[in-house]
Amino acid sequence: MLKGIDPVLTPELLKLLCEMGHGDEIVLADANFTAEALAGEGSGRPVLRLSGVGMQATCQAVLSVFPLDSDVLQPVGYMQVGNQPPGYCSELQRGVLARMEQDGVAGPAQCEPLERFAFYDRARRAYAIVQTGELQPYANFVFKKGVIADGLRP
Repeated sequence: MLKGIDPVLTPELLKLLCEMGHGDEIVLADANFTAEALAGEGSGRPVLRLSGVGMQATCQAVLSVFPLDSDVLQPVGYMQVGNQPPGYCSELQRGVLARMEQDGVAGPAQCEPLERFAFYDRARRAYAIVQTGELQPYANFVFKKGVIADGLRP
């Protein structure tokens, strides 16, 4: 155990987050997500499982140590709920987005809804997929990694 580290962050997940570079993306997916197929067999891209953990807790834990990319307009993407009007978000999605804003991680303008198949395309290119135990459908997020750095020296 480590002090100040959310227990949702397993050693394997912490290692993966540390290995990612600026601009790499990670998908946090629900239990129904087609993680193995999208990661690509033999691609070497990892699929980690957090089977007993919901999406809200996973997002909160990951974003407690994961800097979002400040060089892009929307470093956060989430899967649009199918058969709903544009702009609709599920209660779970609203909760995750509200918590990000409350914690100062990302505001609404930094979060992009993605049509289901567009989300799948982005997931295919992700560095890794973390599949949670979340049973709520369409509870899928993608985060683009930023940097932690000192200011530029003249």
